[in-house]
Amino acid sequence: MNIYDIILKKIKDVRMETGDDTPVSNMAASSMLTAEITLISSLLIAIVMFRLLNITLMIALIVVIFALVYMAVPIMPRLKREQNDSLASMSFYVILGLAIVVVLFFWGNLNV
Repeated sequence: MNIYDIILKKIKDVRMETGDDTPVSNMAASSMLTAEITLISSLLIAIVMFRLLNITLMIALIVVIFALVYMAVPIMPRLKREQNDSLASMSFYVILGLAIVVVLFFWGNLNV
């Protein structure tokens, strides 16, 4: 069994837990996988910025993130329940995204 089948099975299991009985299409599975990879890579980029503070802290955080990702994948079906059109949730995610961009620019230009 390859990794795609394992993640597809986990997506089906999470959908069953949330009460969503619709079948998982290829487009839904690939979009969830893309979102997972994007989330994991952005977390890793943010953690790599900790090298400016302390290298051992960065290594410890990378190990913690890999452990959390291993236990929590897939995250996207759980986040899909939060997806709505409320202004409060959309503004929260916009502020969170802007904060990540500001942190990346600030730490990225610190030693240049």
